[in-house]
Amino acid sequence: MMFLTAYGALVFDAQIKAGDFVIIPAASSSVGLAAIQIVNHAGATSLALTRTSEKKKRLLEAGAAHVVATQEQDIVTEVMRITNGHGAHVVFDPVGGADFPNLIAALTDQGIACIYGALSEDDTPIPVLGMIRKMATVKGYSVRLVIGDEARRKAAVEYVTNGLESGALTPVIDRIFKFDDMVEVHRYLENSGQFGKIVVTL
Repeated sequence: MMFLTAYGALVFDAQIKAGDFVIIPAASSSVGLAAIQIVNHAGATSLALTRTSEKKKRLLEAGAAHVVATQEQDIVTEVMRITNGHGAHVVFDPVGGADFPNLIAALTDQGIACIYGALSEDDTPIPVLGMIRKMATVKGYSVRLVIGDEARRKAAVEYVTNGLESGALTPVIDRIFKFDDMVEVHRYLENSGQFGKIVVTL
């Protein structure tokens, strides 16, 4: 599912290609890690965002080309440095919140901001002037875009299956719990310490 989610936004909709830079907030989530792999598979360059440097090494090991710690570094400054002042073509954002205007500012002209979640409990400001300056496209996204249509779903499943078979795509499993430990699972998730998918066995 995480690969289908990232595929639908990045490959089917945004049509990322070699030379594109893609910003991935919440990069250590299962979808974030899938997005890094799909960006790499497309020949584009991933800019993984994480709150602190704690997960930087693991994100680089997971294939991120660049990692920005958003509580320690300025997002726009770092993205512009990495992209030689051009900005990123796409931001694939599950967070929203107060940092959203910075993501718009970090886009290249006519870049795409794809919002597929609202992990932040804060309101998400819409930076109208910044969007006009960048001529940005801001899109709400759901995986239903690809799984809600038979032909699109078939193409998406084929893309992911081929990626898994070739090794270009690999699920990242953080921890495996027994079903009887469900309370501990929830406590673990609420601490936001996971890196990839949590699996519960029956």
